[in-house]
Amino acid sequence: MWKFYFLGMFFILNCNSFELKPITSDQILKEVDAYKGDKAVLVNIWATWCKPCIEEFPMILDLGKSEKKLKVFFVSADFLDNKIDVKNFLIEQGLEKKSFIKNQKDQSFIDGIHEGWTGALPFTILFAKNTGKVVDYWEGMKSKKEFLEAIKKSIQM
Repeated sequence: MWKFYFLGMFFILNCNSFELKPITSDQILKEVDAYKGDKAVLVNIWATWCKPCIEEFPMILDLGKSEKKLKVFFVSADFLDNKIDVKNFLIEQGLEKKSFIKNQKDQSFIDGIHEGWTGALPFTILFAKNTGKVVDYWEGMKSKKEFLEAIKKSIQM
């Protein structure tokens, strides 16, 4: 039985086009900047061990699919040695393209993302469509309504 489980996991991990890319704060901000003038960008920093992160994940994923003028990036704050667990979770959630995992020391990553972030998870930051500047950010969970209000504002700016 375990043979089939491991073969199945091997197949899922190797045949899926999904990519989990190690990234630094500078690199994620360059990814964000590539959408300036085209789409607003939401970056959600989460971890597999963070219950609120896991709870809000499907809602954010759905918002990314339904809001055509929004690009969503998920960045896992898990350690790189948890990469397989992160990838399994993302595949289970139905994430089809690339996602990111932090590849930088915690404090320098936190400081590089935004000066207002203390390191608490989940952390969400929205960048304006036209200017690429930070429109809103918060630590912890928010309701779908609050997400939509912040997204609307970021698309208009």
